[in-house]
Amino acid sequence: MAKNGSDHASATARRAPAGAAVLREDKTAAIRAAVFAELAAVGFARMSIEGIARRAGVGKTAVYRRWRSKLHLVLDVVSALAAEGLPTPDTGTLRGDVRMLLEVAARALRHPMASQIIPDLLAEAARSPELADALKAALHDSQEGMAAAMVARAVERGELPADADGRLALDLMTGPLYWRLVVARDTLPDGYLDELADAVTGALGGGR
Repeated sequence: MAKNGSDHASATARRAPAGAAVLREDKTAAIRAAVFAELAAVGFARMSIEGIARRAGVGKTAVYRRWRSKLHLVLDVVSALAAEGLPTPDTGTLRGDVRMLLEVAARALRHPMASQIIPDLLAEAARSPELADALKAALHDSQEGMAAAMVARAVERGELPADADGRLALDLMTGPLYWRLVVARDTLPDGYLDELADAVTGALGGGR
C-alpha cells in the first residue's frame, strides 16, 4: 500500500508542471501586453481574441482559458491597473506634490498608446456598464484617493484650509492635462506644468 501511495504521489508530482503550464505567468503577461497593443492599433470594437493571441504569440485556447471574452479580458487588464495605482507624492509641500503628480500624469497621457486607448475605451464605456465601472475605478477612483491624501496632508501642515476639496484638486490637476494632451492633442508649452501647479495650489487656497 505504501508503495502504491508513493507511486500515486510521484505521478501527481509529474503531472503538476503540465497543469501549471496552462496558466504560465509569462503567457498571461504576453496576452495582457497584447491587449494594449491591439487596443491602440485597432480599437475595442475591432479587437478580437484571434488578434490578441496572434500578437501575444499564443493560441486562442490560451486566451480563453483565462478570459471568456474580450470584454472580460479588457476588464481584467483595466482593473489590474487600478489595483496597482501610483504612489502618492509626498514632497513635503502641496505645491511640490501637485507638480510631481502633474509630471507623472502628463508623462502617462503623452504616451502614444494611452492617447489612443483612453478615448476609445471611454466611448465604449457608454455602451458597457461593466467597462464604465472598471474605467471609473482605474482612471478616477484611484486618483481621487491620491488627491484626497495630498490635500489632507496639506491641511495638516497648515497649507490649506480645513474645508479644502480633494475632488476639486483632482479636477483642477487632471482636467487641463486631459484636454490638452488627449482631446486637443496639443503639446505642453515650456513651463506649463509649473504654471499649472501654481494655479492649482492657489485655487485650492494654498498660502491663505
